[in-house]
Amino acid sequence: MNHYHFNLNISYQVFLAHYSGAASAVVVTTDQGLRLQIPASRLRPFLTQLGVKGRFRLTTNQQNKFLKLEML
Repeated sequence: MNHYHFNLNISYQVFLAHYSGAASAVVVTTDQGLRLQIPASRLRPFLTQLGVKGRFRLTTNQQNKFLKLEML
């Protein structure tokens, strides 16, 4: 398994474009400097009135297929 750590700070208004389907993915930069594209739908469970804010860990399998996304 691969683990990628990153911070997100997306306001509610900005995330609305992703939530409504206007933009289908969010690009993040990990602590190691890798750029990852994550489907916006994977972030919906973390959306609050403030937006999506916090530290996250993305876990993938050896083929880099999504396994889980956790807020730390």
